[in-house]
Amino acid sequence: MGGSPARRQGGEGFHPQIHPWADVSRAPISDTGHMTTTDYLMNIALIALVVLQIRGHKVTRARLVFPLVATVFVAAQFLHVIPTAGNDLVLIVGFAAAGAALGAGAGLLTTVRRDGVSAFAKAGLVAAVLWIVGIGARMGFALWVSHGGQAAVARFSVLHHITSSAAWGAAFVLMAMAEVASRTSVLYLKTRRTGAVIERGGLLRSPAAA
Repeated sequence: MGGSPARRQGGEGFHPQIHPWADVSRAPISDTGHMTTTDYLMNIALIALVVLQIRGHKVTRARLVFPLVATVFVAAQFLHVIPTAGNDLVLIVGFAAAGAALGAGAGLLTTVRRDGVSAFAKAGLVAAVLWIVGIGARMGFALWVSHGGQAAVARFSVLHHITSSAAWGAAFVLMAMAEVASRTSVLYLKTRRTGAVIERGGLLRSPAAA
C-alpha cells in the first residue's frame, strides 16, 4: 500500500551543531566549545567594558565607539545573509528586539553626570547584570549546544519552523548589534543632556582633566 510522502514541517536540513557566530558563514567548527578565539575575545572585552564602569569613568568617544566597532567588525566576518524562510525572520527580529531592550536598560540604569567639562558615567549593578546577560547569552547558548543541547534546539527548530542553524547565527549576531547600539545611543543622549563635552581617547584610562 503506497503511502503519501511525509509532510515536511521545516527544519529538515537543520544542522545539530550550532555556532551562534560562525555558522552564519558556514565556518569550520572549532574544538573549543564551538567558539572561535575572536568570539571569546569580543565577549570578554564587552563584558569587561561594563564591569569596569561599575567604579565609574569619564565618557569619551573611544568608550562609546569601541563596542560598536567591535560588534560590527565581527558581524561583518560572519553575517552574509539573513534567512527569511519559515519563521527564521521572526526568530531574528525577536532576538534583535531582546538585545535592544537589554542594551537600553543597561544604558538607562547607568548614571551619567557632569564632571567639569566632561561627563562621568557609573554603571549600577543591575545595569551590569543586564549587559552580562545579553552578552553571556551567546556564549552560554554555544556551550549548551556543544554539551548536549543540540537535540533540544533541533526539536524546537522543527516545531517552530526555524529552517537552519544560519537563522540562529543571524539572530545572535543582530542581537549583539542591537544591544550595543541601543546602550551606546542611550549613553550618548544622556551625556549630551548634561551639556558635557565628549572627549577623545580614554578607552583604558580616563583622559587628563581639561
